[in-house]
Amino acid sequence: MRETEKLVRERYGVDVPVSDLGNDTLRTILSHRTCRNYRDQPVSEQTLNLLLACAQSAPTKSNLQQYSILIICDPDRRRKLADLVPSMAWLASAPVVLVFLGDVRRIRKLAETHGHTYQNNNADTFMNAAVDAALAMQNLITAAESIELGTCPVSYIRNHIDALAGILDLPDGVFPICGLTLGYPADAGYTAMRLPQNIVVHKDHYDDRDLEQAVADYDDRSHARFALPPKKQRHTDKYGVLEKCTWSENVTRQLSLPERAGFSDYLRRKGISLD
Repeated sequence: MRETEKLVRERYGVDVPVSDLGNDTLRTILSHRTCRNYRDQPVSEQTLNLLLACAQSAPTKSNLQQYSILIICDPDRRRKLADLVPSMAWLASAPVVLVFLGDVRRIRKLAETHGHTYQNNNADTFMNAAVDAALAMQNLITAAESIELGTCPVSYIRNHIDALAGILDLPDGVFPICGLTLGYPADAGYTAMRLPQNIVVHKDHYDDRDLEQAVADYDDRSHARFALPPKKQRHTDKYGVLEKCTWSENVTRQLSLPERAGFSDYLRRKGISLD
């Protein structure tokens, strides 16, 4: 079996017919593993600059470039950020911590400079800025992993969004999308199994008639590879601990309770409309 076939099988837990094409980029993407444990080894400024250039090489809607990347260098700010998420120790120990931001402030200020009236404070602009930031982050992740660095996106920082905005001095028109830790991995990690293509990929029209059985099959494969321990099971105070807590059980548990209910209010207070 060719290496790309093995990597695809590892990703899904089943064989998928793929072409015989294979290169370092494909292998890097297919080998993605989240890294939550880093060696005590700095990432050089030159390497970080290279990765940031890769991030900024991502597509961006209409070349508007409505995002910013914030590197947290100050030890006091790093400590305060880590204190927001004490369950994620790697926020304190990672050599590099970045925060990807949606940024609609920049063009608003430029509109004033050029004497134009800015008239796109709306939900579509919010989405474009969020997608721009996400694409840049993914480019940086792929680039980092291609040179044997590890990363971990951390959306949990939005759970404490006002405190985060205070730590980072975020002005109106700028909002956090995701944190990202970066460094040299201290362990190999593991490959997270993904939903099969027959669930995620649709042809010609949306069709989820076979969703329940397809997900049940995926749940069994995923559980056989990595059984969720009690500490990773969601809301055990409400639902209890299961010997077999499947992916679908866990994600529906997670979203059975409201998450980040104050996010839209925060955006409005920051001058961002979702109309």
